[in-house]
Amino acid sequence: MDLPEVAPQTVPEGPRFSRLIAPDAITLAEHLVALANSEGGTIHVEQGRSQNGKGLEQVLQEAKQLHNPQVLIDSIRQADSPASPSLAKIHVPRSAALHAMADGRVLIRSGCCNRPLRGEEILHLASAKNTGDFEAETVPGASAASFSRALIDEYLALRLGRGVALDDEDLQRMLQEIGALSPAGKPTVCGILLFCERPQTWLPQSAVVFARYFGRSARGGGRLAGYTRREELTGPLPRLLEKVWNLVWSEMAVSAVVQSLQREESFEYPRFAVREALVNAICHRDYRLRGRRIELRMFPDRLEVISPGGLPGFITAENIKHEHFSRNPRLASAMFHWGYIEELGLGIDRMIELMQQAGHAPPIFDARPHSFAVTLHNSRMRAKLPAWSRNANRRQFHALQYIRARGSITNREFRRLVADVSAETLRLDLVDLVEKGILQKKGAKKGTYYILQESY
Repeated sequence: MDLPEVAPQTVPEGPRFSRLIAPDAITLAEHLVALANSEGGTIHVEQGRSQNGKGLEQVLQEAKQLHNPQVLIDSIRQADSPASPSLAKIHVPRSAALHAMADGRVLIRSGCCNRPLRGEEILHLASAKNTGDFEAETVPGASAASFSRALIDEYLALRLGRGVALDDEDLQRMLQEIGALSPAGKPTVCGILLFCERPQTWLPQSAVVFARYFGRSARGGGRLAGYTRREELTGPLPRLLEKVWNLVWSEMAVSAVVQSLQREESFEYPRFAVREALVNAICHRDYRLRGRRIELRMFPDRLEVISPGGLPGFITAENIKHEHFSRNPRLASAMFHWGYIEELGLGIDRMIELMQQAGHAPPIFDARPHSFAVTLHNSRMRAKLPAWSRNANRRQFHALQYIRARGSITNREFRRLVADVSAETLRLDLVDLVEKGILQKKGAKKGTYYILQESY
């Protein structure tokens, strides 16, 4: 995801953006390594003199000696804003190499922090980088004439609508910048998937197969098929996602309830959860696996979304909620600009939250060496979450779930639970729950803790 050109203080730090003030060489090297090993991104550096009187250029040269191999910086630009004349923007591309600090640490960008990987995670990340960059490979037999100009124009308009313009007005250079064309002007896998009306001509594995089963098993009785509807969907990824969504939506059960004389529709699954599972499958599947397509299996009690290829990089079924690493970063960036991805790295967290708020069991993630499946169950649990959970923000929701499980929460425990938010923001979240009459505050100063009101 590219960052719009806005004032630096308005952009929060995150997986692809960090802000440093007069950094020392070690700190700068850590940020370079973490971004290059992850999704790439931008470092905003205030160029005021460091404590040792060194300028940015000198610190950057020293930082290059503190990691191996050296991170190739895409560009360093001065800020255009007169309000921040000392601001420099260092653009770091995602690297095909595995970078480590001189002391042996392999860092990745996790939320707004840099995190060292453990031994097994390093092996997974190294393996992912060794497989190459398939979405950037050229497609034999395809040419620039294979692209649909209507799809390209639609993408550029939507990208501009999100506040991200491309620097060059030349169409071929723009397509090279987003990864649709190789430096030699040949269509890439990414370009064919995004801008070809029928990419399945070259990449048949990019189709999606949908099946609706009448029982809880894929097997039918006797010689009969177990499904009542089966369709194969094709098209460029943006259109393919629309077709898949419309098909699942048409098959999804809808019930109606009346509350306060108002009729409200209750869907079989939270819409965001379904869309997130579909988007992730299409964006992050392993397109190198030519003999397999994405499978959507709809049963009376569950929806299964099965994506070819195991989890990418250092991602596991255990850390998928908190970490982010894309197998196909160019496709993911394009789908963000197309409007199908709202915010990088937060979809899984919200999917889990909305399933629980709707009274369903959390999604089940099944990670295998050559496939990844997400299962959404539609059977509502007997003990639904109370009404206050629908009005709580994500941080408060996690705190309330923690209290329900353990009886109480302290400020320190809340900070451990939500590590990428300031302590003051978390304190105010708890104060807000007290003012709403949901929590009780007990103790004082360092002994303060919070419990649920008796009525909850």
